Amino acid sequence: MGKAGVRRWAKRVGVGLLLVLALGFLTGWYFLRGSLPELDGKRTVPELHGGVTVTRDDAGVPAIVGENRDDVAYATGFVHAQDRFFQMDLLRRTAAGELAELFGAKALPMDRSHRLHRFRARAATAWLALPAAERQLLERYTAGVNDGLTALGTRPFEYGLLRMQPRPWSTHDTLLAIFAMYLDLQGNATAREVSRGWLREHTDGEQMAFLLPTATRWDAPLDAADIALPPVPVPARAPSWWGQPGRRDAALLAADDFVSSIGSNNWAVAGSRSKAGGAIVSDDMHLGIRLPNTWYRALLQVPDGNGSTRRLVGVTLPGAPFIIVGTNGHVAWTFTNSYGDYQDLVTAGLDAAHPGQVRLNGKWEAVKEHAETILVKDAPAETLKVRDTSLGPLMETGGRTYALHWIAHETALVNVNLRKLEGVDTVDEALAIASTAGIPAQNFVAGDADGNIGWTIAGPLPRRAAGAPDATFPLAEGAPGWAGWLAPGEYPRVVNPAGGQLATANSRQLAGPAAKLIGDGGFDLGARTRQARDALAALGQRTDERGVYSVMLDDRALFMAGWRDRALAALDAAALADPQQGAGRKEAARLLRDGWTGRASVDSAGYRLARGFMWSLYEILYGGANAQLQGLAPGAGASAAERRWPEVVARLLDEQPAGWLPPQYGSWRALQLAALDRTIADMTADGTALRDATWGARNVAAIAHPIAQAVPALRRWLTAPADSLPGDTHMPRVAGRTYGQSERFTVSPGKEEQGIFNMPGGQSGHPLSPYFLTGHADWVKGTPTPLLPGPARHTLAFRP
Repeated sequence: MGKAGVRRWAKRVGVGLLLVLALGFLTGWYFLRGSLPELDGKRTVPELHGGVTVTRDDAGVPAIVGENRDDVAYATGFVHAQDRFFQMDLLRRTAAGELAELFGAKALPMDRSHRLHRFRARAATAWLALPAAERQLLERYTAGVNDGLTALGTRPFEYGLLRMQPRPWSTHDTLLAIFAMYLDLQGNATAREVSRGWLREHTDGEQMAFLLPTATRWDAPLDAADIALPPVPVPARAPSWWGQPGRRDAALLAADDFVSSIGSNNWAVAGSRSKAGGAIVSDDMHLGIRLPNTWYRALLQVPDGNGSTRRLVGVTLPGAPFIIVGTNGHVAWTFTNSYGDYQDLVTAGLDAAHPGQVRLNGKWEAVKEHAETILVKDAPAETLKVRDTSLGPLMETGGRTYALHWIAHETALVNVNLRKLEGVDTVDEALAIASTAGIPAQNFVAGDADGNIGWTIAGPLPRRAAGAPDATFPLAEGAPGWAGWLAPGEYPRVVNPAGGQLATANSRQLAGPAAKLIGDGGFDLGARTRQARDALAALGQRTDERGVYSVMLDDRALFMAGWRDRALAALDAAALADPQQGAGRKEAARLLRDGWTGRASVDSAGYRLARGFMWSLYEILYGGANAQLQGLAPGAGASAAERRWPEVVARLLDEQPAGWLPPQYGSWRALQLAALDRTIADMTADGTALRDATWGARNVAAIAHPIAQAVPALRRWLTAPADSLPGDTHMPRVAGRTYGQSERFTVSPGKEEQGIFNMPGGQSGHPLSPYFLTGHADWVKGTPTPLLPGPARHTLAFRP
């Protein structure tokens, strides 16, 4: 072939390659565009009782209006599937232990741990116990979900990238969504009990009482001004593991301190203190944040059974056909995780002389075995043997076998009673429904249009013989655990307290005897609750929605201020004159003085120094324990055993007992300087100048769609901006890289036009949708945007 022929051949190949690339691009574009939702038009659905209209505003927020509650459930399922089906699928698969079918062998560890609970089988059992009306509501929702999925031009884009087909929604899957929330909100209890069990075995009684306090000076209970602290002396000596070297792992430490940002705030101000006379209710639930967000905004207009209608506004959970947090025009309701004691690890005995049996509380019983098949993408299926007992499935951890006795396994307690909040008119009615709700036990705070406010626990509470601390450790053989559950009339309540306000934020709720009904399943130390309570009180007697909302954005570093003071005290003249560390210490002292804004603000290096100082002390003092705890159970560690550990360390620094000073340090001052030097080194390890190592340089949002991890090439299109975020753990404005306020909601029921809302991400889970990130910037800035949807821009009508 001559040169001319070669050129002609190359030209043809080049043109062909361009055509192939163009065709591939167009195919991909068509595929992506084809999975966008249907926003306008008319659809005929023979099973409807009447018409349903779905309008959407500029942010994609739907208002779903219908003449029949089941029809509204159908339309809710339709829009959920079109905007968020992959999210719904992940929710049910997480609960059922079926993620490896989508993601392959890398998801097997999570699937194995979740299959232990057999939640898919439990959902099927729970379904049979639901009242006929609830089953019908879920059936219509399921029909809407599957019709919405089918109506997409192509399968949701995630499945194309994963080379999978979506599986239709089933009526049981909504119950799996409830079980998924159990895993999210109570799943850390096992790590806590295992960690506390290790501490019990490696400390004496006096040491344990000191290391595991039951309350702190920060606690702000609902039924008292403070909690009386028992006089616990500092023991003469520390346990053998105290202050022992642990493996340094900056990534693990960073993960640990953000995991400690346990979550959610809610509060209510009574009508006696509001300008308009009605209660004002506010909520921000702290969860892991990714795209799309956990919550889906919606307005549902439904018949109320009295010939009129109810306008329900708030957030739904894709996978369920009702408002989770919201208002019905008469009552507004909210949740925070209660962190009570809802599970036991019961010591189980196995013996070759008793094949197929297990000894629980001194008695042998037969073990029921279940073969669980886990499908694995691109690999053979795996069969997991689950051994079940009268007290729950058997699990092995740390070389021991336990029966996991968890309230989540009681299928009789799973229901969709939350839907009944749609029809309540008063706080008392709402509290009565909350105590029957089949959800993970939550702090339930509500307020009504007449100005009343109230708190109780929503969700099942196990009945314990006594609320003794022993129940928060693995139970010794024969020790009493929980048996049965409380009746609704036995639930604790606080209604219309004298101060005209209620606030919860994951710390201990009660000072009185009723606290034993809840137990302690890992309470926060209380600084966030106290700061919120005091900020609400400071609003005075004539506040409004904006005032109550502003407390959610409170990033004042009241808790961290004490750690700043300790750091500055350690950085005395002698410390600054040190020939090796003096330069770094001088700069740190300057930043702690001059770079301290009094807030967890993005421009503050002083805040990050004080925070790092506290966590470096944790690493030094608890490192030996963490090194041994790390392999016992996922999430095990000293901070899992006791979240009040900062108060333990603070007391030691203040009292400086000789028996607790690790021997490698000549004084408590030397220990604190070592922690400061470690903090300075960590903050400048990448070459950043200490003054530039601000809180905002570390606390950078890393919010992404799950597919961004599975297909890294698409990450730039599947992530939110890398914004520096103000806020942190022990203050109302909780914010971490992938964790924080999953929504902000404030409303006075009946005055929804003045209601406030924002959330991370947008309504859609599709990166080509205009609603993928709409509203996200308002969440980052804390902008108080309207709760109600704006004017309709799109209309989708359903007719029978």
